[in-house]
Amino acid sequence: MLAPVQLTSATRQNLWRLTFIRTLVLAAQAGSVGLAYWLQLLPLPWVQLAMTLGCSILLCVFTAVRLRTSWPVTELEYALQLACDLVIHSALLYFSGGSTNPFVSYYLVPLTIAAVTLPWRYSVILSGIALALYTLMLTRFYPLETLPVARENLQIYGMWLSFALAAAVITFFAARMAEELRRQEELRAIRREEGLRDQQLLAVATQAAGAAHELGTPLATMSVLLKEMQQDHPDALLQDDLKVLQDQVKLCKETLQQLVRAAEANRRLAVEMQDVTDWLDEALNRWHLMRPEASYRFQRLGQGAVPRMAPPPDLTQALLNLLNNAADACPENLQVTLDWDAETLTISIRDHGAGVPLAIAEQIGKPFFTTKGKGFGLGLFLSKASVTRAGGSVKLYSHEEGGTLTELRLPHGARGDQHE
Repeated sequence: MLAPVQLTSATRQNLWRLTFIRTLVLAAQAGSVGLAYWLQLLPLPWVQLAMTLGCSILLCVFTAVRLRTSWPVTELEYALQLACDLVIHSALLYFSGGSTNPFVSYYLVPLTIAAVTLPWRYSVILSGIALALYTLMLTRFYPLETLPVARENLQIYGMWLSFALAAAVITFFAARMAEELRRQEELRAIRREEGLRDQQLLAVATQAAGAAHELGTPLATMSVLLKEMQQDHPDALLQDDLKVLQDQVKLCKETLQQLVRAAEANRRLAVEMQDVTDWLDEALNRWHLMRPEASYRFQRLGQGAVPRMAPPPDLTQALLNLLNNAADACPENLQVTLDWDAETLTISIRDHGAGVPLAIAEQIGKPFFTTKGKGFGLGLFLSKASVTRAGGSVKLYSHEEGGTLTELRLPHGARGDQHE
C-alpha cells in the first residue's frame, strides 16, 4: 500500500511565512526609525524604540531556530506568535504617537492572517487583544511634538506607506495560504481515495486467497479425468482438443502455484533485477500460452542501454491483464511497443476493437465495472493498483485510427512499494 507522503505541516509553513513577513516589516520599521533619527524629524524616545526593535529581532531569531527543530508547530503556538506581533507593534506605537500614528492600521494584518489560518476561537481572542491594545493607544502614548504642517505631511505619507505595506503583506500571505489550503485539500482527497482503494484491494485479495485454495482440488480432478479420456479415446481430433484442455488446466495449476510463490517472494522481498526486454518477452510468451488464439506484433523503439527493473509478481500480472483486455476487444493483430527515455519506460498496447466509449470513459478502471458482459470488472482496477504501487501509471485512449491504446508507464528500476 502507498505510504503517506511526508510533508511539512500547514501550520509550520505558515509560521515560516509569518517569520519572513515579520523580518520584512522589521526592516521597514528599523529603516523608518533610523531615518527619523538621522534626519531629526521627530523627537522620539530612541532608546525605548531601539529596545522594542531588539525584542522583535530576538523573536525572529528564536522562531527561525525553533523551526529548524523537529518539534511540531501547534495552532496555539502560532496564535501566540501573532499575539507577540500585536504586542510589539503596540509598543512601537506607544513610543511614536499611539493612535495618531498612521501605522496603527497595521493591526489589521495579524488579524487577517489569523482569520485565514486559525480556527475562529483564536481569531476572536486575537481580535480582543488587538482591540484592547488599540483602545489603550487612544489614551496612553508618547505624544509627537512637531509643527502642524510637518505633522500633516507625515500623517499623509505615513498613511500611504501603511496602506501599501498592509496590502502587500495581506495579498502575499492570503494568496500563499489559499494555495497551501488547496494543496492540503488535494492531498487529503488523494489519501482518502488511496484508503478506499486499499480497502477494496484487501477485500479482493481475501476473496482471491480463498478461491485459490478451493480451486486446487477441482483442477486436480479435471487433470486426472483428462488423462483418462486421452487413454480411452484414440481419436486424433479429440486427442488434440484434450491436449489443449490439459494445457489449460496445467496453466491454471501453475498460476495458483505462482500465487503462493509470489506471496512468499513478497514476504521475503525476493525480487531480482533484470532487463526490461527479458521481463517483457517472458510475460508475452506466458500470455500467448494463455491466449493462443491472439496474434500480436512486438516492436522495440528504445535506443541505447536497455533499462533494468525488479518487477514484482503483481506487476507482471497487471501486464497480463492489460494484454487480456486488448485481446478481448480484438484478438487479431495486436501491436505491442516498448520505448524508454532517461527516466521512464513505456509499454503501449494497441488493439483494433470498438475503442473506449466516451459515455463510460471515466468509469473504466473502477472496481466491479465491466463492458464485456462477463467477468468481475476487477482486471483493470487491480492492474492500475499494481502499477501505481510500482510508481507508474496506466491510461487508456481511443486511438484516432480506431481501437484502444493502452499506455503503461513505469520508472526505471520499477519495483513494488515504490512510494514507501
